[in-house]
Order: sequence, then structure tokens, then C-alpha cells
Amino acid sequence: MFDIGFTELLLIGVVALIVIGPERLPRVARTLGHLAGRMQRYVADVKADISREMELDELRKMRDSVQQAASSIETSVQAELSKTEADLNSAAATLTANATPATPEIADAGTVATARVSPAQDAAPASGEKGRA
Repeated sequence: MFDIGFTELLLIGVVALIVIGPERLPRVARTLGHLAGRMQRYVADVKADISREMELDELRKMRDSVQQAASSIETSVQAELSKTEADLNSAAATLTANATPATPEIADAGTVATARVSPAQDAAPASGEKGRA
């Protein structure tokens, strides 16, 4: 930051010793050391805040790009789903149009078909009739 060499520091120390005096010089040096430490901590905090903001900005950009990619994927999936649904509907319509409906044969009105399930039905009395003796 500052280009100060050893000789310049030695010259500043000698001038400070002459101006401030030997009794107050240690106290002033200690105070300057504390101020320099505070300044370094402040600069470090500012650097950390700036780097944190830069990381947050990068994360926001990444989040936005991921959201954009997700929405484009969702759009393409919806389009493919709609296309597939339309294809299936047209195939189903084609199948129903080509299929011949099965019609049961209707018996003549003059013929009555009777079906017997078992010989026991012939022997049993009709419902509601009880054997009268």
C-alpha cells in the first residue's frame, strides 16, 4: 500500500521521539497500534461483506438460470404430453371408427326359448306355491 522502507520508519521514529518525548512515546505507539488493528479489522469486514454480496449475486444468477431451465423443461414436457394425448385420441377415434359393433341376434317373436338349468328346477314347485296335500 505505502512504499515505506526500514530507513523511513527509523526516521519517523526518531522524529516522534524528539517531538512527543520519551515518556509519552510508548502510550502513543500503543494507541497507534490499536487504531491500526481496528482499521485492519474494518477493512477485513468490508472485504468479507463485499465477497459475500458477490457470492449472493452469483447464487441469484445461478438460481435464475436454473428456474429458467426448469420452466423450459416443463414447457417442453407439457408440449410433448399434449402431442402424445392428441395422438392417442386420434388413434382411439380411428379404432372406434374401424371397429364393427357386435349386435346380438334377435329371436323371432313367435319362438320362445326356454332354458333349463338343472332337472331339479322341473321338480321344484314355482315360487309362491307350496306343496298342498
